[in-house]
Amino acid sequence: QVHVVESGGGVVQAGGSLKLSCTASGRSFSNYAMGWFRQAPGKGREFVIALRFEDDTIYSADFVRGRFTISRENAQNTVHLQMNSLKPEDTAVYFCAHSLGWRLGDLRESPIYDYWGQGTQVTVFS
Repeated sequence: QVHVVESGGGVVQAGGSLKLSCTASGRSFSNYAMGWFRQAPGKGREFVIALRFEDDTIYSADFVRGRFTISRENAQNTVHLQMNSLKPEDTAVYFCAHSLGWRLGDLRESPIYDYWGQGTQVTVFS
């Protein structure tokens, strides 16, 4: 079992920045990738950004457009999502997801991930 915990959500004015963190913990597990998804009120969950650990390949949604970046602290099984130039439409619950690498597929698709956090709220006001 892997536990995934997000932190760092909050309320920010449009144009501001927030940094989310996500840590995976458990007994002896592999880190293939970690990613972020979000879900706005009344909408489905959508992919934001992901990092594949073996080669640091980053996948990102078009709406990221250089505003968001993902980085990792390997020793702590932690990834960070730095969000800059935030917009009201970025308001959502942000979920962190962890992949052990057992499922083949696109890291932009949620089924490839094995464990999910509870989510952290990000609210951007204009």
